[in-house]
Amino acid sequence: MTEQLEDYILANISPEPEELKAVYRSTYLHHLYPRMCSGHLQGRILKLLTRMVRPRRIIELGTFTGYSALAIAEGMPAGAQLHTIEVDDEMEPELAGRFAASARGADITLHIGDALELIAPVSVASGPWDMAYIDANKRHYTEYFDLLLPFMAPGATIIADNTLWDGKVADPGARDAQTEAIRRFNAYVARHEAVDTVAILPLRDGLTLITLR
Repeated sequence: MTEQLEDYILANISPEPEELKAVYRSTYLHHLYPRMCSGHLQGRILKLLTRMVRPRRIIELGTFTGYSALAIAEGMPAGAQLHTIEVDDEMEPELAGRFAASARGADITLHIGDALELIAPVSVASGPWDMAYIDANKRHYTEYFDLLLPFMAPGATIIADNTLWDGKVADPGARDAQTEAIRRFNAYVARHEAVDTVAILPLRDGLTLITLR
């Protein structure tokens, strides 16, 4: 996508809330790998998808600076709950303060730790999940899916970010561990018996939408 076309799209979609503009700016000023922050277009899509699904219980794997969590929370119906898991314990004070200041902060629960270890206990305590958003360690996407599956409600939606991995998934010469892991995930969910429909949107780094049977 050209920069000109991207600018046109951003000028013709719903505006980015001031709260999320501040998160995005802070991410680029104060954090390594700021490109991991969802941003305006993806944030509006996450809100829209959440509005469409109308989930009561949501789990997010990979909080980073909280942009995606706040975008999802915007779209949640009243009374819905979002549980988000972040592996970097140094992010806890920043995230706790950011969520506390948000209008939907009371509906967001932050868990610090490895998603591979926390999915089961968090799900037992708070599931089943109507929606899941996967945006954590790319090498473990297939494992995350398998761990989440027993705790997903019938007909639930799973969204996975970065599933085109800068186009490397289609490059036969790309053999790094993260690219190979995302390839495995993409092939795995496309053929999984529990999956009803899979669609990959060529948005930013690839966004996969999965509905379960």
